[in-house]
Amino acid sequence: MKDILLICGGLCVLAWVYLLLLHGQFWQVQRWKAPKALNSPMSGLVAAVIPARNEAASVGLAVRSLLNQDCAEDLRVFVVDDNSTDGTAAAARAAAPGARDQSKLTVIAGRPLPSGWTGKLWAVQQGVEQALKLGPQFLLLTDADVDHAPDNISKLVSIAERGQYDLVSFMVMLHCESLAEKLLIPAFVFFFFMLYPPAWIRSPHRRTAGAAGGCMLIRPEVLEQAGGIAAIRNEIIDDCALAARVKSSGGRVWPGLTPNTRSLRAYRTFGEIERMIARTAFNQLHHSLWVLLGAAFALVLIFLVPLVLLFSGARWPGTLGLTAYLLMSLAYLPMVRFYNLGIGWCLTLPFSALFYISATLHSAVKFWRGRGGEWKGRPQDQSASA
Repeated sequence: MKDILLICGGLCVLAWVYLLLLHGQFWQVQRWKAPKALNSPMSGLVAAVIPARNEAASVGLAVRSLLNQDCAEDLRVFVVDDNSTDGTAAAARAAAPGARDQSKLTVIAGRPLPSGWTGKLWAVQQGVEQALKLGPQFLLLTDADVDHAPDNISKLVSIAERGQYDLVSFMVMLHCESLAEKLLIPAFVFFFFMLYPPAWIRSPHRRTAGAAGGCMLIRPEVLEQAGGIAAIRNEIIDDCALAARVKSSGGRVWPGLTPNTRSLRAYRTFGEIERMIARTAFNQLHHSLWVLLGAAFALVLIFLVPLVLLFSGARWPGTLGLTAYLLMSLAYLPMVRFYNLGIGWCLTLPFSALFYISATLHSAVKFWRGRGGEWKGRPQDQSASA
């Protein structure tokens, strides 16, 4: 038994040494933050597309933040009301009270959802159709719950122009105030970057591709080259699917994060965050039972076993467990600081991982029951037998 514990401890330490040194330095948050100041002038129009379904509480703030951009003269905003029942369209229009703002905002009544499309992407498609009529230099695909900093779009454009990138995305600052959010939201971003190391996404020599769907700037010609929105019309994790299409078609992708542009959507309870994770987790694993079991095993080994070994009472396994736990906490610390949390939160990652493992298993169960990808009352990720 002691030998098994020693082997597990050794594997844990090796795993964290690899993650810290050889996995794209994904944990070094400062490297992936948006630059503070970029002064490249705008040279063309940016058309922002916002799909919105029952987002009356936030869409007005999102629209207003776009209309107040420092490049507002070169910006047009298209909100697609996806059959909302809460006054989303009226809330969007109310955010543009003056004639000047009204000329920059178009609210589109969404058409019925056709077969084979997810609701969000069908809304995006309708907005893109209208936006392309203006011949924009860039499209901004964003969410109805994102409050954009005044220089957000100009930064995105500058990164694209200076680095000749075709898709630029910011992981926006997620809401992080409740106990559940403090435990799980920084971990969510940490796990995302662990799956999609920004350095690997930016490299043309690696196939890894990912993006953050709340804030994506893309060149229209590159979107067309990648097959358009129709090419990903049934994807649940649409942002990463779009990034993969862009990169596989020869485009360049830049992901990063920003502390200034923020999500307005609060996940105040553990249940709300669990539903958010369960919506996409099994889809991320390609609906494979074997991949699910492998992922669960890896997460247990990397995040939970060090804590078990630490309290095992065995000297050397405990020492290895402590070493792995400290390496884990060191890797997590930059993300904890990014979210302005106390240093003690870096010790909570094993508990966050346990929650995510449980939510991923629940995601698989929901898929098998025909309720996969459920969002705003729509199951969007169902098995063939459902």
